[in-house]
Amino acid sequence: MGEPITDGISNHGSEEHEPSNHGTPPPGYSFSTQKLAKTLHDTNKTPLVLVACGSYSPVTYLHLRMFEMAADYFTSHSKYELIGGYFSPVSDYYQKEGLAPAHHRVKMCELATETSSTWLMVDSWEALQPSYQRTAVVLDHFDDELNGNLGGMLLPDGSRRKIQILLLAGGDLIESMGRKDVWASEDLHHILGNFGCMVIERTGTDVSEFLLSHDILYEHKDNIHVVKQVIYNDISSTKVRLFVKRKMSIKYLVPDAVMRYIFDNALYSTKLTRKRDYVTFAFD
Repeated sequence: MGEPITDGISNHGSEEHEPSNHGTPPPGYSFSTQKLAKTLHDTNKTPLVLVACGSYSPVTYLHLRMFEMAADYFTSHSKYELIGGYFSPVSDYYQKEGLAPAHHRVKMCELATETSSTWLMVDSWEALQPSYQRTAVVLDHFDDELNGNLGGMLLPDGSRRKIQILLLAGGDLIESMGRKDVWASEDLHHILGNFGCMVIERTGTDVSEFLLSHDILYEHKDNIHVVKQVIYNDISSTKVRLFVKRKMSIKYLVPDAVMRYIFDNALYSTKLTRKRDYVTFAFD
């Protein structure tokens, strides 16, 4: 597919970054809950929220489809009941080629979800951070908001139930977890042990075989859910950026509102490709 299905999530495990500021919300930040389900249809199930971290430069129809494929899985295969989902764009300090400024990427995710989905939201906490945040820290932030500040899911009898948080990712992410130079062992144990992962397996890959060969992943295999892509989709943000640069059509690759935003703001049409370029206006 040319890049991880989540467009850059695979490096989130690196330990070589500044400490988290997740105890201090960025100025002007508020956590979105307006699309979270207020009640469970089945009170015997565990409320579930999906979180997808990534660059989203730009967000594409494949990113949106990942959530829908996961929703189909949990409708018929699970003890969980899905109550909401979040895009969490990385901060500008994730220095990846093609990374538009965070405020643009957050806005594009908002445009992609505000009218097209009744359950998908965008959380800007990670994008607004003054340093790069590891995935484990981002998931801790969601846990703080959903189970700390919100208090979990309110049940009809007045009690509250903890909301389970799962990292939504592509098969590329699981394969990257086998690399010690990318993911710290303690982060893998934290993510998979305390939260869990929903993996969208692309055509031609075998996640189950990889799980069998990796000690930490195998230890937490019960917290890793895998769903195959029934319809092959290889849309990538990299290809969209290239199409824009080459003045080719991106219609039906991204939502129309995102396409208009890209052109209105002249994104991806110059050689300004990395975070440091937007800060210094230096060309590659």
